[in-house]
Amino acid sequence: MNGTPRALNRILIFIFGILLVAVGVLLVLLAAVPAVGAWWASWAPAASLRAGDLFATTAFPGTRVSWLWALAMALLVVIILCMVWWMAHQGTGRQDLVAWSSPTAERGSPDEAPGRVAIAASAVDQAIRGALAPRKDLVGSSVAAVEFEGKIALRVRVVARQGADPREIADDVQRLIGAMDLVFGHSCPVLLHVASGTRSRFSRAERVR
Repeated sequence: MNGTPRALNRILIFIFGILLVAVGVLLVLLAAVPAVGAWWASWAPAASLRAGDLFATTAFPGTRVSWLWALAMALLVVIILCMVWWMAHQGTGRQDLVAWSSPTAERGSPDEAPGRVAIAASAVDQAIRGALAPRKDLVGSSVAAVEFEGKIALRVRVVARQGADPREIADDVQRLIGAMDLVFGHSCPVLLHVASGTRSRFSRAERVR
């Protein structure tokens, strides 16, 4: 439920994995198969000489610098910019507002004042955290607003203690979200994630004194 380009990530991981596998297979063949080692010993020096001749014949007039180096630098800059763009698009899709209303009141109306009402995601986070705070079977909770299929959705994550009933937690969260829908004036899609990690294992249980 965010703007992370998952398809692009999988394609890049697949390509990177194929390259690593190919390099690994080549190294294993060079070390284990004498025929491959002999082929490499005969091919690598000749390829190095051909590359040197190519760089020498493509030098800028009056210099020893090949324009292939400039092309390689430009390609490297493009790759870096693409990596920055790719990193910037990881985990996007978070929204600051959960619901809002456009100003509909006319100027001079005695019943309504012109303005715009907006509900921030942080307010929803604090409200749900406060409502779930009395539960002793929860260690913590968090709420984030994300864009999902052109709509604003809520991603609710709760950390449960060991032995907590997930169904009871889900019913309680559903009841809270139903109350939120009445405030918003429309139904809001919700993704509930009930987790039980290291924090729940090492947190101290509440005891009655």
